[in-house]
This record gives sequence, C-alpha cells and structure tokens, in this order.
Amino acid sequence: MDASPHAAPAVPAGYGLETVVRHTYERSRTDISGALADYIPELALVDPDRFGIAAVSVEGEVVSVGDADVAFTIQSISKAFAFCLALEVAGREKVLSRVGVEPSGDAFNAIVFDAKTNRPFNPMVNAGAITVSGLLVEHLGAEALEFVLDRFSAAAGRRLAVDEAVFRSEAETAHRNRGIAHLLTSAGTLTAGVDATLDLYFRQCSILVTASDLARMGATLANIGENPLTGTTAFAVDAVRATLAVMFTCGMYNFAGNWAFDVGVPAKSGVGGGILGVVNRQLGIATYSPRLDGRGNSVRGIAAFRELAEELGLHVFDPTNRGSAMLSALGR
Repeated sequence: MDASPHAAPAVPAGYGLETVVRHTYERSRTDISGALADYIPELALVDPDRFGIAAVSVEGEVVSVGDADVAFTIQSISKAFAFCLALEVAGREKVLSRVGVEPSGDAFNAIVFDAKTNRPFNPMVNAGAITVSGLLVEHLGAEALEFVLDRFSAAAGRRLAVDEAVFRSEAETAHRNRGIAHLLTSAGTLTAGVDATLDLYFRQCSILVTASDLARMGATLANIGENPLTGTTAFAVDAVRATLAVMFTCGMYNFAGNWAFDVGVPAKSGVGGGILGVVNRQLGIATYSPRLDGRGNSVRGIAAFRELAEELGLHVFDPTNRGSAMLSALGR
C-alpha cells in the first residue's frame, strides 16, 4: 500500500502486535474515500468517520484501537458463521446439495445461479446465504434465531442482540432479496418457506457487534471452534475448516482474487462496514469503517488488512507464516 506523505512511519522490525495494530490504524485513518451503504436506510444514518481495529490471538492476547467497541450490524459477515452452523446442523452432504462453494465473480446481490446445478454459487453471496438460512429454519424451525444468537454469542464471548430498527429497515426494503428467495423456491433449493427464511436472514444480518466482538469470533474460528478467552466451544471442527476455505475463496465477493493475492487470509466483509479476517491457529482480526467501495467492502478496512498482512507476515503463503505446528511436530 502506498503511504501518504503524512502517514506514520513503517513499523520497525521486532515490535509486538499492539504496536503494529496502532501504527496500522494511524496509517489508514486518513483515507476518507468511499460512501455509506444507502440502500438500507438505517445504514445511511451511521457516522461515516468511525474507524476501529481489533485483534485477538489464540493465546488470548487482545488488542484494540480507535472505535473498536462501537456497535454496528454484522450484515454479511454473518454468512460465514451461519454456513458453519448449517454444516453442523444439516450435514455437509445436504448443505452442498443446496449451495455450491465456487467463487462467482459477481456482485454479492446478483440474481445468478450455477447453470449446471441450479444452485447458488456459494454461501457468501446473498442467494447462497438465503439458502443457508432456509436450511437452518428447515432443521430448527422457530428455534433457529435463538440457536444462531447462542452460537454467535459463544464465539463473541458476550450476549449479542438484534438491532430491531435495522431489521425493520432491511425487511421493508429488501425487494431484491425477496425476489431471490422466490427464485430459490422455484428451483427447489429453498424449501423452508420464503417468509420464515427471510425473517431469519434479515435478523441474522442485523445482529449488533463491535470490531472487538468480531475479532473474538475470528479467534474462535482460528482456534478450531473454541473461544480462546472463555474456553467455550461455539463451532464444530470440521465445519470450521470448510467455512475458512469458502471465506478464503469467496468471502470478499468479486474482490476475492485481489484479496487472496494481497492479504492472503480467509475473510468476510459486510456492508455495515466490518471486515473479519482469520489467520488459522493464530489470530482473529476485525476492522470497522463504514465507508464502502463500489463492491461493498470497507475502504479503510481493506487498507488496514493489507498493512497488517505485510507487517505481520499473515499471508498464508508468506514464508514467515508458519501456521499450524502440527506437521513440524509430527516430523520430530
């Protein structure tokens, strides 16, 4: 990332996580490009200047800077966690019979299905995420929302709740998502009923979190499903592996290739301004900045992750990122 003439100096080698995060915050905060998501009226009312970064390691180190404890709605970041739960509840075979795992190259709200399978391309675009919500409703019925809130809360380490104003705003304006749900029903992919499915989907996207919450949730995924701060298991191990794989290839929509090239960690963005990144067996990182680029990703969030990946060697193919010690331990 090219630094502006007034940016903070690069982080000296050997400094710890907190120093790197604080330098990254200072270097990224001056970028005020992008715009708020205005197609959901409530999201157009947030303070556009908010910016926070949080990181939590699997050893329990916690770092936060800026507006890391300001609440916002999780939006599409919820798709990753919902997919993880659907794999556990419905099983891998059934989930994959309804939704694929291929990058689409299309916008997150595209009304496009795989021509060969008639399934949504992946669970990170709206069509796939609505399908996943339908699977949760199909298996859990009226208990689906409480189940989602319980597991999300276990990962965050505190009780989370739905922002009712954002939920109503989404439900009243989401004509495109209703159209997608009806097409999914017509294709036989969605069987739980349009209204019940969309109610869960809109509420799931309207859950209030902070960047600190998301970093803990990311650390829970990094720690193969167990919250490293509380010791509570939130997600099944096999489901975590599958979720991280799809986040890596599909989590940043039609920016996924650039993200994998530049940052190189599984991630998920949301139009509420959050980005979550997971460094397997090491770290959960989250940013919050509500100004978005044309693809619906946080501008300052992307800049911060690029900086952090470079300074900390987070890229999965970076020679300094040793990742899990499993193979080296087995070779001793």
